[in-house]
Amino acid sequence: MKQESVRTTVDIPSPLYRKLKQQAAAQGRSVRQLVVAGVKSVLLEGKRPRTRHVRLPLIASKGPKVNLTNEQIYGHIEFP
Repeated sequence: MKQESVRTTVDIPSPLYRKLKQQAAAQGRSVRQLVVAGVKSVLLEGKRPRTRHVRLPLIASKGPKVNLTNEQIYGHIEFP
């Protein structure tokens, strides 16, 4: 089944349109596809799923624990 669509005219400044064409070509998409994707992105912006909180550490170490102070760490790192 073909989706119903509405044809419209939008005035886009020339420099912005050139960038739009370049971006579409780089992605292998048409300008229309890129514009529709942008409109969908803006419309769905407020409906994004809430981010989940991350528990740290992300990767638990099985090795020995090391206690270093900031001064000890700075002593091992060369700064310009």
